[in-house]
Parts: sequence; C-alpha cells; structure tokens
Amino acid sequence: MLTIVAVTGMPGAGKSTAARGLVSSGWKRVVMGDVVRDETKRRGLEPDAANTGEVMLDLRRTLGEAAVARLCMRAINESRAEKVVVDGVRSMAEVEEFRRSAKVMLLAVHASPRRRYALLKERGRSDDPLTYEMFLMRDQRELGVGIGVPIALAEEVISNERSTPEEVSTQMTRIVNRWLASDAP
Repeated sequence: MLTIVAVTGMPGAGKSTAARGLVSSGWKRVVMGDVVRDETKRRGLEPDAANTGEVMLDLRRTLGEAAVARLCMRAINESRAEKVVVDGVRSMAEVEEFRRSAKVMLLAVHASPRRRYALLKERGRSDDPLTYEMFLMRDQRELGVGIGVPIALAEEVISNERSTPEEVSTQMTRIVNRWLASDAP
C-alpha cells in the first residue's frame, strides 16, 4: 500500500529540510510547489512569486481546491513509489485527495515569521519574496487558501525555530519511523 507523509507549514518553515532524512532513506519526494512552478513555466510565464501565486490560485479556481494534489498523485502513480513524502500541503482538501489512494500521516513544520523570512532570503529561490512586505503578502495568500487548517490538524509538529537542519531532518525521521512501527502487524 502507498504510504504518504504529507508535510505542511508556512513558506520557509523548513518542510524540505525536514523531508531530507526520509529522502536519504529511500523515500520519493514530491514538491507541490514544483508542480505549480512547472505549470507556470508550461503557461509561458516566469516562475516568480507573483506568477506562481496566480497560477496556484487559478488551478484551485478552475480545477478545485485539491487540484495540485491531483497533479502530484499523477507523478506519484507514474513513479510507482511505495513511500512518498509530499512537501507543501496547503489544505485539508489536498490531504483528503492523498487519503483516497494512500495511508497518510500529516506533519507540520513551524517557525516564526522572522525565522522563516531569514531562511527564505538564504534559500534565494526565484519565487521567494524579495522584501518583508512581499513575504507578509505571501503569508496572507497562503492563509487565504486554508494552510492554517492542516497545520492545526497535523498529527505531529516539528519546531524549526532554533534547530539545525540535521536536527529537523532527524526529528522528522524519528516521528515517521515511530508512526510506521505503531501500525506494524
């Protein structure tokens, strides 16, 4: 049976960092934001913060709240992976979409706005906010699509406020291993 660890958290919280330990132990990683960035490029747009945000909202308007999760499931099914960490869940509709096909554990990664902004500036991806005002606008957009609900309903929460990347990754791996062991026959 397909097993998915769905990772949620505000932009820059450390979702990808948390997922690294699972990836290094053989889990396939699917990044929901990559699906949106790919769709943005497919539409002939630069994958910057404004365009990726608008494409994400357009996908949800036209194809429903779980649109990005459905696109991710295509990639997961094509990969034939049995263990997948999905990075970037933004709504419970997405979680429910994954639950139609898999056993799912929902994990949240948390960090304060100040810490997240610093981590995003350090990361420097093309769709990362250039100013603190843009960062706050992005947070509002994410909250507007319902990201607060899966964060609040996550089975476990990992703090990335004062942790090293290794500590965050190790904590994720321990939580997932404990979850898998508790469901063992």
